[in-house]
Amino acid sequence: MAKTLNILNLLTILSLVLSLQHFQTSLSLEGDYYVLDSAPISTSARPRTSRFLTSAVKKGTSCDAKKNPNVCNGVWANKGTSLLYCCKKHCRNVLGDRNNCGVCGHKCRFGERCCGGVCTNVLGNNANCGKCGKKCSRGVKCEYGYCGYA
Repeated sequence: MAKTLNILNLLTILSLVLSLQHFQTSLSLEGDYYVLDSAPISTSARPRTSRFLTSAVKKGTSCDAKKNPNVCNGVWANKGTSLLYCCKKHCRNVLGDRNNCGVCGHKCRFGERCCGGVCTNVLGNNANCGKCGKKCSRGVKCEYGYCGYA
């Protein structure tokens, strides 16, 4: 009888731990959201699920720079890797958006990606080979977006 209770207690604890892990995973804001580094003055464009969770803005959130200039207007997100601005009534990351690279409306050309707000040729750049931040090993040349031997 005591063994059965111990096994039931262990199973109960295990199921609680597994359900807690699932709950934490479902609360993740990565992917479709920009996790804000500092909260904007206005809260109309960001969901606030709890005072214990980080503030976030859904990617592509509608905004109006004239009516509410505090939403997506120079807001840092994702630990300093994203800078949000209101471009044509939508929140855009000007550090990584090929259609709004560095500033709203600046489009990168074919073969370029927006790396840190600068249009960068990723087809032949050893520091950004194929995508931003992908470095080729020493002595290896980037060709057509792939690290190959020189």
